[in-house]
Amino acid sequence: QVQLVESGGGLVQAGGSLRLSCAASGRTFSSYSMGWFRQAPGKEREFVAAISWTGGRIYYADSVKGRCTISRDNAKNTVYLQMNSLKSEDTAVYYCAATLRRVSDYLTGYDYWGQGTQVTVSS
Repeated sequence: QVQLVESGGGLVQAGGSLRLSCAASGRTFSSYSMGWFRQAPGKEREFVAAISWTGGRIYYADSVKGRCTISRDNAKNTVYLQMNSLKSEDTAVYYCAATLRRVSDYLTGYDYWGQGTQVTVSS
């Protein structure tokens, strides 16, 4: 089992940047593929980015491609999501997720979830 805690959210103006972090504890972090998802008010949770346990495979949603970068530091048991050129439509609760299965872009592909961190982009 792995426990996930997100941080780094906050209020930012459109065009600004944020870096989200997800700290993992429990079983060996380096064995897990990691994902970031988000959920805006009144909408379903959606995929943002994912990285395989080796870091060799990375995927992004079209809506964030070119603006976001996912990375991981296995020595620190942490995965990051750097978000640039933020837009009002990026406002959501951002969730970190983990799986021992193959990295994917769908919700049911992940077994462990954090509590989320709020990102609010003001226009």
